[in-house]
Amino acid sequence: MALEVPSQNQWWDVWDQFKTHKGAVTGAAVFLLIVVCAVFGPYLWPISPTYINFRAINEGPSWAHPLGTDQLGRDLLARMMAGGRITIAVGVTAKIISIFLGTFVGVLAGYFKSLDGLLMRFTDMFLALPGLQLLLIMMMLFRETLAGMFGPEMGTFILIVSAIGVMSWMHTARVVRGEVLAIKQREFVLASRSIGTPPRRIILRHVLPNVLSPIMVSATLGIATAILGESTLSFLGLGFPPDFPTWGRLLYDAIEYMQDYPQLVLWPGVAISLTVLSINYIGDGLRDALDPRLRR
Repeated sequence: MALEVPSQNQWWDVWDQFKTHKGAVTGAAVFLLIVVCAVFGPYLWPISPTYINFRAINEGPSWAHPLGTDQLGRDLLARMMAGGRITIAVGVTAKIISIFLGTFVGVLAGYFKSLDGLLMRFTDMFLALPGLQLLLIMMMLFRETLAGMFGPEMGTFILIVSAIGVMSWMHTARVVRGEVLAIKQREFVLASRSIGTPPRRIILRHVLPNVLSPIMVSATLGIATAILGESTLSFLGLGFPPDFPTWGRLLYDAIEYMQDYPQLVLWPGVAISLTVLSINYIGDGLRDALDPRLRR
């Protein structure tokens, strides 16, 4: 029986399939625009996000301040761009930690039968933990310690990304385990084992490349979850310091003024919603594009 030869233009096939998903393409364009504004916007906008102007308190949109000002006269556009940089950095970094832990546990559980039961019960234990409550406890217990070691901003950043990453790897582990259980019964893996190839080399050269698709989809969708987690912590007042704006922190600072000045909560809320929605559409498009049954 002839072996199926993979297409040399596999990634072009993925891109061709991804382009047919209009929602994914639109989501990618919106997310790219948000990232570009967050990364390069503070260098182009002349107003500092920390500049206080008491003569321009709670002003509406104008040519000088396109998104208006907050309760201290600070420019909302500058604070939105600075906050977007921090929020996106938290989401991406936390998901990298989550993907690493989930892939590590999933591969070990799927490939080594002796570790499967132990690691899956360990995963089930983490799934049973109340995520938000545990995040709040971790913030309250370790915030001051890490702030003293690394400074308020960096200490809070390390704590938030570590807490979100540690509490969000379980679904990735389960997905990867299922894929590994199927892949390790494939002919090329059995052939490698029959000639005495060490398990470490089989995992690195044969197993991991074939579970890349679900890992990429999980990573894409998980960034949105991590962004929502950071925004929730900041909205509850347990995130970054007041002078370190994130979109969740902007929402928290605007609670007292939201009835009289709704624009204070409108812009960060819209930014969070657009970012999460665009990432979810990208994840849907990647899931369809990486499915070989939908590609020619």
